[in-house]
Amino acid sequence: MVRLKTALILAGGKGTRFKEKTLEIPKPMIEANGKPLMSHIMDIYNKYGVSNFVVLAGYKNEEISKYYSTKYVQKDENIFSLPNSVTVTVLDTGLETMTGGRLRQGIESIDDQDFYLTYGDGIGTIEIDELTDFYYRNNSLVTLTAMRPPARFGSLEIDENLVIKFGEKDNSNEGWINGGVFVVNRGVLEYLIDDDEPFEKTPLETIAKQKFLSAYKHNGFWQPVDTIRELEILENQLNSVEWKNYLSK
Repeated sequence: MVRLKTALILAGGKGTRFKEKTLEIPKPMIEANGKPLMSHIMDIYNKYGVSNFVVLAGYKNEEISKYYSTKYVQKDENIFSLPNSVTVTVLDTGLETMTGGRLRQGIESIDDQDFYLTYGDGIGTIEIDELTDFYYRNNSLVTLTAMRPPARFGSLEIDENLVIKFGEKDNSNEGWINGGVFVVNRGVLEYLIDDDEPFEKTPLETIAKQKFLSAYKHNGFWQPVDTIRELEILENQLNSVEWKNYLSK
């Protein structure tokens, strides 16, 4: 069983669909049951041995650094030391940079050949070890985690664990969507040409066409957070026995 050590967290967007909170803080810093979404995400990965987190920040990145500087040991201007030998680096990737450009900067800041990439506003009971094993079995450049969609999300077409069509945020059907939890090989750099290009558009569409994008299917709990109602759903789940059992396994 391979265990990776590094996770990049996309946390630079403006979160315009959740302005009740994001006028003051970036969306991954919204608190669920008294703790930022991003911290809940780190708890998941740390459970599977991940100790190095790179936060791909942009909008209100200073709020992220301020949070960590007041709670933990600051090793450098943007590097923080947390319990359990965890290191968090807050990387300012620019206010207007798209996810492809943020990812490029993140990859260039690490030495890892393979690593995790995740959106900073979705939480689920994903078995990271199973996801990682799936990635290596399929010998993919990128593995995404496919989720059952809320209706407002786009769709994926999957054939024998390969994504054959990637339709981000089109009219959804009853199939699968990109849940924003990836395992990535740094070879993806050659697809990240334009910092103004979302990772989810030309880069992933091209990788899918070349049959280098595989999909790990997750049927368990997963909750994106774009509204107060979705935050309430997540908070209820974080108090559930299912969630506590998942974290304690």
